[in-house]
Amino acid sequence: MEEGLRILLAEDSTALAERIAEAIRQVPRVRFLGVVHSEADTLAAVREQRIDVLILDLHLKQGTGFGVLRALAAMPRRPCIVVLTNYDLPAYKSAALALGASHFLDKARDYGRLPEVLHELAQAASAGAAPGAAPGVAS
Repeated sequence: MEEGLRILLAEDSTALAERIAEAIRQVPRVRFLGVVHSEADTLAAVREQRIDVLILDLHLKQGTGFGVLRALAAMPRRPCIVVLTNYDLPAYKSAALALGASHFLDKARDYGRLPEVLHELAQAASAGAAPGAAPGVAS
């Protein structure tokens, strides 16, 4: 995979998005596409671009990550979804995984694991597996 894993970030906090973007850029074999802040912008980006991994916050400026997950579940080709949220509630985790998220990370506890998860996804993609083909779930 020459160009790398194509990653989009859906995050409502500009300051946190900058930190996450910097962490993403440090991961080998990934290409950071940018940040979107709303449900509508996230869905438009997924429809218009080839996105391999979507890092998704559950709280967006307009709409929710759950709205994104529901809409993506109906799409024939969708990216691997890594939920990165402050809302680490068992019900939210169960719902996100049921709607197709392959990873569910808590911003406070699992933030440091994000580069590791992306590295694993990039390695899998380099080996020919679809990103997220072997889901890994952070508790």
